[in-house]
Amino acid sequence: MRAPEHVVESGVANLRSLGSSDLLVSPLCLGGNVFGWTADTEQSCAVLDAYVAGGGNFVDTSDSYMNYFPEQGNEPGQSETIIGDWLAARGNRDDMVIATKVGDHPDHFGLAPATIRAAVDESLRRLRTDHIDLYYIHYDRDESIPVGDIIGALDELVQAGKVLAIGASNINPERLSEMLAFSDREGVARFVALQPQYNLVSRETYEGPRKEIVQREGLACVPYFALASGFLTGKYRPGKNIENVRNIPGMAGGYADTERGVKVLEALEQVSTARGVEMATVAMAWLAAQPTVTSQIASARTAEQLPAQFAAQDLRLSDAELEALAAASA
Repeated sequence: MRAPEHVVESGVANLRSLGSSDLLVSPLCLGGNVFGWTADTEQSCAVLDAYVAGGGNFVDTSDSYMNYFPEQGNEPGQSETIIGDWLAARGNRDDMVIATKVGDHPDHFGLAPATIRAAVDESLRRLRTDHIDLYYIHYDRDESIPVGDIIGALDELVQAGKVLAIGASNINPERLSEMLAFSDREGVARFVALQPQYNLVSRETYEGPRKEIVQREGLACVPYFALASGFLTGKYRPGKNIENVRNIPGMAGGYADTERGVKVLEALEQVSTARGVEMATVAMAWLAAQPTVTSQIASARTAEQLPAQFAAQDLRLSDAELEALAAASA
């Protein structure tokens, strides 16, 4: 969706400009990392329908989703395929802003120019579209690849019309700065967004050099794991055994037995009780209040999980509430 000269209203929320691009996105970005994993095709389509009905227009995925837990029958590209089939069935491609990523697919691993060129065509095929609105580099694991090669390949995709705007996800501050400087120096495609991990129990990855770059360079921050893989909903508690693939170290279950995790849940519960809203709503309202955050990514396994996420758009936390949550998560 291309931006007119002003921000327009869609459903429950105003759309926001995505960095320096002409893309307009909703403040809630629907994460596609559960499509084909904890949500089957029917559930995924129901979630997508409910998300659009609630006013959302921004969907995030990757060519590597769901290349996890292969014993469950997952394979890379499943999420893109589900989204592509849904777009085709609903006939709403022009109404949506679709973001996907490159660099983590087992058959198109890394960011060599030839890899990027091959991977984008596969993503376009699975998404059943002729262009990707926002194309992120997923990981920058091989820093021997010159930044000019990576940005040059991405610029080719923009010039060809296969990609409208580019962004970066898991990248160190030094390489991020180098890539931005290369784009400015050569007058080629430039990142408009950074997608870091950022939430109440994971602040150090973003707060610091990355945030400073985002502020200085005019990028949009679009954090992933806004709900810390579901931990910030309050479902995962110390000593509580939940049968869920996310209840493992490194995902939601990894926070439950940490001092920070316990403090954050206590603070969230206090605010949510006082406000009469769900803990997920408070957690996302805190993130929305952080400078530089344009849109935040959260996934939903069922449509019933979405109202609490949308409600964050209307919840304005007081300075005292924001400070209490920040202190608990320090």
